[in-house]
Amino acid sequence: MAARAYWKGQIRLALVSIPVEIYPATKSGAGISFRQIHEPSGKPIRYEKIVPGIGAIDTDDIIKGYETSKGNYVLLEDEEIEAVKLESKRTLELVQFVDASDIDILYYAKPYYVVPADELAEEAYIVLREALRRTKKVGLGQLSVRGQEQLVGLRPCGRGLVLEVLRYADEVNKAANYFRDVGNGKPDADLLDLAETLIDKKSGKFDASDYHNHYVDALKRVIAKKAKAKGKKVLEDVEEPAGIDRGSNVIDLMAALKASVEGRKSAPDKAARKEPAKKAPAKKAAAKKRA
Repeated sequence: MAARAYWKGQIRLALVSIPVEIYPATKSGAGISFRQIHEPSGKPIRYEKIVPGIGAIDTDDIIKGYETSKGNYVLLEDEEIEAVKLESKRTLELVQFVDASDIDILYYAKPYYVVPADELAEEAYIVLREALRRTKKVGLGQLSVRGQEQLVGLRPCGRGLVLEVLRYADEVNKAANYFRDVGNGKPDADLLDLAETLIDKKSGKFDASDYHNHYVDALKRVIAKKAKAKGKKVLEDVEEPAGIDRGSNVIDLMAALKASVEGRKSAPDKAARKEPAKKAPAKKAAAKKRA
């Protein structure tokens, strides 16, 4: 089944219009969702709309309300909300170009692939792609979708273009509110050198396929075991990451960084090497039995 376009229209740059189609660049992962079940009957639980002091109500009696203060609401009819929705324009006008580094990562919300709508649009599409690449700029505009306006950025991606929905300023919390108590002093030079050495040692190219959601994988195993166990309780053993000492609150940063750079093995590994020695008494017992 062919992917469904999120938006169809044209990108306008001054007097140039490029017909395009926009498709979601991401999809929901392999997450696990649960239903709430009434254990005695094994049936799923349903939710009802209930008003305190009145009980269950008919959905036709529900209206939208905006809380202006505690317990006080401004009620709005669906027609009133629909009346202020923007007309879905079929044109994305690029009104400004900024350096890619000027947009903080916090503002990026969701990516979409932008493709030319037909062969006639391809030439202008390629010109725009290469112009953005050579200037290292991101084109900004506002996209009207489903009655709402989204701030978006357009940038090159391989042989194509990616449109990224950006958050508005009032949707991002000020970093200063969280970092104001963090020290601004310079770190110890030796510690900094060790940290940089460790970063260089572990540097490489990013490949998302190298990473997996271990929680989801473990949960799937539990579900498979549970299905075979026919209702009996099963538990998945999850090992604690090696090298983490939960009992110590004091960390020798210099020693920890040196050990990381040198690739020194952690205490659990040493304990694992000593395990075979513990099996010796079992051999002696077997020898006595043969005698």
